[in-house]
Amino acid sequence: MDQVNLDEAEWRKATDSGDNGQCVEVATNLPGIVAVRDSKNPEGPALIFTPGEWRAFLQGASRGEFDM
Repeated sequence: MDQVNLDEAEWRKATDSGDNGQCVEVATNLPGIVAVRDSKNPEGPALIFTPGEWRAFLQGASRGEFDM
């Protein structure tokens, strides 16, 4: 996969995440991609999804498909 430039990414955390540093951040402002990163390692790698993939993940999570 080609390198994705995340310089313009506007990262945000869930409002329920608190300040304990144990969360992920998501950027949805970039055309055609959704980027996800570990808030403890903001300079580290990011996962890149299409908007459709991200929607499918969120829908599955809200339905409990990933609950253990």
